[in-house]
Amino acid sequence: MRIDLVSEHANPLAVLGGADSGGQNVHVAALAEQLSAAGHQVTVHTRRDDPAAPAYTTAAGGYGVALLDAGPARAIPKDDIWPHVPAMTAALSRRWRADPPDLVHAHFWMSGAAAAPAAAARGIPFVQTFHALGTVKRRHQAAADTSPAERLEVERALAQQADRVIATCHDEVDELRAMGVEHDRVSVVPCGVDTALFSTAPPRPSGAVPRLLALGRLVERKGVDDVVAALSRLPGVELAVAGGTGADDPDVARLTALARRLGCADRVRFLGPVPRACVPAVMAACDVVVCVPWYEPFGIVPLEAMACGRPVVGTHVGGLKDTVVPGDTGERVAPRSPTELTGVLAGLLADPDRRAAYGRGGVERVHRLYRWEQVAARTEQIYAEVVARRSVTAAKEVVS
Repeated sequence: MRIDLVSEHANPLAVLGGADSGGQNVHVAALAEQLSAAGHQVTVHTRRDDPAAPAYTTAAGGYGVALLDAGPARAIPKDDIWPHVPAMTAALSRRWRADPPDLVHAHFWMSGAAAAPAAAARGIPFVQTFHALGTVKRRHQAAADTSPAERLEVERALAQQADRVIATCHDEVDELRAMGVEHDRVSVVPCGVDTALFSTAPPRPSGAVPRLLALGRLVERKGVDDVVAALSRLPGVELAVAGGTGADDPDVARLTALARRLGCADRVRFLGPVPRACVPAVMAACDVVVCVPWYEPFGIVPLEAMACGRPVVGTHVGGLKDTVVPGDTGERVAPRSPTELTGVLAGLLADPDRRAAYGRGGVERVHRLYRWEQVAARTEQIYAEVVARRSVTAAKEVVS
């Protein structure tokens, strides 16, 4: 098939770790690469944020990346992209009028808002993955939610219009059902992990200073503040923080100030944005990976840590309820609970045998359920079902 993915703010070629670059970028890139390897012609359409970037690039993974001219050709917060969605719809309409794909798969709600009208005009089957739902974000962030006011209404309409909605975890299915989406129009396909890049790391040397790792975006909802608070109550333990945009990142400034107030700044090391190829080495240099967001649509970092044989302490939210299995691959705590987190980390750091067992359990679970090859194969199956159903419907309409 010819498959067009739309990912309006998450360019698969972007450097990870910024405020709006993370798991969705990884997901789109890995899915596009695996679908290309399976013989499909795949193009990812994303908004231009660099005036010097070529209009079309062939990625190392064999898929194409096509830039949509919509709004300023520079990086802007993803919530500021909303006024430029009509320009993306117009650009996609022009492209698909001349050369329509067999199927369109939109990633994130604004991508769906841009792609759905253009796909409908050409009768192209349309699949939607939200990656995050506005209802959940608003519930947890309340007045701090900067999403456009139209988000919830647009998401509800997209969920009803799409030929299929792909949820990344079972928690999201419940949210979609509450939005009125029929059960048979939702499929669960998790995010995955590159097990060639993320492979079992050897144990850290005996006697090494215990080290925690928090990796990813550093925005407040990711819970790194809670990790710093827990660290302040764990004497002799170090924390590596990987992510953000560098030393002048306001999130780094916030976390640095917190560590100073709590008296543990000398035990926190900010690594800045880490190239993806270097992430396994960063994980190998720690004892426990800590992922404690307030909410999380899926969360790829826990899978990557598990693939490296490192135990994960995560929160009991979203996709982490599917991936992190207490007593097998790590432990879970309540979100925004540094006291509980402190106790769990103290127990785990004091028990190397349990950490090793969780590491082995994580490797086994990742290879059994979360390799990108498996994720892409399941997604490919859904595409085939959607295209076949559209063909049957079209044939019935001709007969009638």
